[in-house]
Amino acid sequence: MSKGLIGKKIGMTRVFTPDGRCVPITVVQVGPCVVTQIKTEANDGYNALQMSFGERKASRVNKPIKGHLAKSGRESTELLREMPVGNPDEYNPGDAVCVDIFKVGERVDVTGVTKGRGFSGVIKRHGFHGGRMTHGSKSKRIPGSIGMCAWPAKVIKGKKMPGHYGQDRKTIKNLEIVDIRTEQNLLLIKGAVPGSRSGYLSIKKR
Repeated sequence: MSKGLIGKKIGMTRVFTPDGRCVPITVVQVGPCVVTQIKTEANDGYNALQMSFGERKASRVNKPIKGHLAKSGRESTELLREMPVGNPDEYNPGDAVCVDIFKVGERVDVTGVTKGRGFSGVIKRHGFHGGRMTHGSKSKRIPGSIGMCAWPAKVIKGKKMPGHYGQDRKTIKNLEIVDIRTEQNLLLIKGAVPGSRSGYLSIKKR
């Protein structure tokens, strides 16, 4: 069985448990994903399924990708990604893998690209407290001194400074599946996952 699927983040909401607890959840549209290529340990050194997710205008797909997708009976796709699989012999190109490979209560790891926040200062990027807000203060939001003494006379690599914030690939581990809506291909995951609405995610079993 495939150990993961590709999904799209729909947004966040909440559900109530039978005992009245409010649980924040993220709604993810997962699959159906079509198998476009099968990687085997004999040929490629590892077992995996290359899957396609979503649709795109055929005019926006180049000829190499069209030829690759034709082997699985597809004309276009929005995204191609690989997912690990236990036994690749169970699948053939063109097979659809749906959200029913998951179970309620199962734990998953969710990988996505975080929201991009552009060039940010140290307070927003690293959570610095900032300087004094007193008369004449010129150091409210600046990082402060970064220099060194005679030795090592340089700025240490990795110093927390202003810079590009967000747009990083992040994985949130051990999230619980609260509910599965098979008819709508929806997965309700407890807590928050990386990325903005409509961002693509990889959901893998632990």
